Amino acid sequence: MDPKTSHSPTPRAERRRLSHVDRTGRPRMVDVTDKPVTARRAVAEATVSMSDETLSLVIDGGGPKGDVLGVAELAGVMGAKRTSELIPLCHPLPLTDLQVTITPDRANGSLRIRAEAATTGQTGVEMEAMTAVSIAALTVYDMVKGVERDVTIGAVRLLAKSGGKSGEWVRGDRPGSARPARRPGARSAGRITKPSRPRGRSSPSGSR
Repeated sequence: MDPKTSHSPTPRAERRRLSHVDRTGRPRMVDVTDKPVTARRAVAEATVSMSDETLSLVIDGGGPKGDVLGVAELAGVMGAKRTSELIPLCHPLPLTDLQVTITPDRANGSLRIRAEAATTGQTGVEMEAMTAVSIAALTVYDMVKGVERDVTIGAVRLLAKSGGKSGEWVRGDRPGSARPARRPGARSAGRITKPSRPRGRSSPSGSR
């Protein structure tokens, strides 16, 4: 028998499916009725790259529309509050904390936008954090496009999340991230981390 055909196909019920699509392929909200209420938190970031001249205008507040950083941070907060209105299948969540900060990075000619969102509920706040940085980034573009249209928004991504059944997750390529101690087999950056194998004892210096 051909080894390629000797294995029976995986039953459809056991295959991984998108959580926002039902078995007939129709979009649906995820049913969180039976999920426990837990404290949940998420951190996201985005970058906005621009010329050194434009970045200096933003930092000095000399743009044609005024305080770019302050307005963009406020826009990020306001946008996160309306995430469920913008993303069709998101649950509306009562945010218990939301912070948006924009840090200039002259070395790379960019602004680093960071948002941290929190709630106590039955589903996570990843989308709220990512919406916050996205809206803040778009606001920056809107406020500087009069002096430079070649501005680039990029690296919109989740950095970390905690709470709920899946527990804590930290992006593996996050620079300078402080990793808490994890149990063998715990999830790390979306993958299962296997415990390291014990090695033989090293001999004292100068002896065998």
